[in-house]
Amino acid sequence: MICSVSAFNAILRLWVVFTLALPAGAASAATILVYGDSLSSGYGLPREQGWASLLARRLQSEKFNYKIANASISGETTLGGANRIESALGTHRPAVVVLALGANDGLRGADLDAMRANLEAMADACRRAGARVLLVGMRLPPNYGTPYADKFQRVFGEVARNRKLRWVPFLLEGFGEQREYFQADGIHPTAAAQPLMLDTVWKGLRPLLKR
Repeated sequence: MICSVSAFNAILRLWVVFTLALPAGAASAATILVYGDSLSSGYGLPREQGWASLLARRLQSEKFNYKIANASISGETTLGGANRIESALGTHRPAVVVLALGANDGLRGADLDAMRANLEAMADACRRAGARVLLVGMRLPPNYGTPYADKFQRVFGEVARNRKLRWVPFLLEGFGEQREYFQADGIHPTAAAQPLMLDTVWKGLRPLLKR
């Protein structure tokens, strides 16, 4: 049976009204790219227990229409991150990037001017791609020597100021000196620490999100 023109037009109008009435969640979700190292990849834990996975659940519970792409790699340095940032941005096309690299530079005693340049290069690449950036800082234990550890910590604040980025000073804020929150290696946080890491990241990330 062939519909008349008037019937077809009525059906078309109903379809348009239905489409416009769809809830926001029905639209394509924007992407938050988590771009870090083992601290963000959930090293030693089931993937669903890592803070990035917990972030996905918080976004859903608070009705933010974003999805998470976790491109964190265990052992990654700022140099490695800078070398692959364009590819990651092209693949995921994020609206927001959580840039959480630098810990392995510090642990290896890397040149901190080079680390700063790498972080700035990644922030610049994200901005060119139209992504908002949250920079996540780290600190080193005192056995690395106070001068180096202090300069390492300052790099993140300097990059944030130079590039006008939102940032959180320390991913492990609130538990970094509490041994019970770390796995046997003394470096990687346990499952119990992941919600604390999420809360720290959320303080900086929330203002970058759009409903």
